[in-house]
Amino acid sequence: MTRRAQLVLGLLAGGALVGATVLQARAVQTGSPVTVATLPEAASGIAAEGRVVAYPGAEVKIGAERAGRLVRVLVEEGDSVRKGQLLAEIDSDELRAELAEARARVVEAEAEVRLSESTLARRQKLQQERILAAHDLDEATRDYETSRARAVTARAAVARYEALVAKSRIAAAIAGTVVARVVDAGQMVETGDHAFTVADLERLRVEGEAHEADAGGVALGAEVKITADGYPGRSWRGRIEEVPDSVTLRRIKPQDPSRPTDARVLAVKVAFAEPVPLRLGTTVDLRITPADAR
Repeated sequence: MTRRAQLVLGLLAGGALVGATVLQARAVQTGSPVTVATLPEAASGIAAEGRVVAYPGAEVKIGAERAGRLVRVLVEEGDSVRKGQLLAEIDSDELRAELAEARARVVEAEAEVRLSESTLARRQKLQQERILAAHDLDEATRDYETSRARAVTARAAVARYEALVAKSRIAAAIAGTVVARVVDAGQMVETGDHAFTVADLERLRVEGEAHEADAGGVALGAEVKITADGYPGRSWRGRIEEVPDSVTLRRIKPQDPSRPTDARVLAVKVAFAEPVPLRLGTTVDLRITPADAR
């Protein structure tokens, strides 16, 4: 090694020694430890992805029960509704007119029943006194039975029209919040068309998917750390409340495009252990405490 090279190496070493001395002096003054680099803490637990959903029965799609034109839509997305509350109404003017006509026929039929019943009673009395032919009594009996049948038919028509009018009302099947409204006043709908979705936002949980290779470490009651991209630096606690007996194909689209979409996964249900601000449908990341670490 030449003298010049030895001189350069000596200068470099001296500079490094001076820099270290300065850092140590600053550390003594501030009381802070000196580190060259801080490595991120390695994530622990079984990684899984999930989506915030409502418990079974806590989210209901509500549709039209008959075809027609919507004359009223009474709620907006985000509105709170009671069970049975009217959400929208289908035009039923013609049905109501037919219902009124059917009710009038019931009144008429019941009057005929009363008349035929009185006639039958008189003829039965005359028959007992042997001053009436048997044929006349048979006719009175027939008229009475016919009038009763007509009354039954008229009442059935009323019930049918009442049911059709009732189907003109689109009502909330559960109490909750309107999370989707896909209809507007004046719109034509067909029987079964989706109109609203109502959900009880107090009854939410996570449907998660862990890779089948990690299935052995997933157990009922395992603690879960829940995070979401929309809430950086925050996390919430959960606990696995359902574990299936079999693996299935992935249903949740992975956020990382490099991950396969046709992987087989273990679908688990995670209950929140604390209040969360997460909304229905939010995609979340899960860290499940393995069974052997509990």
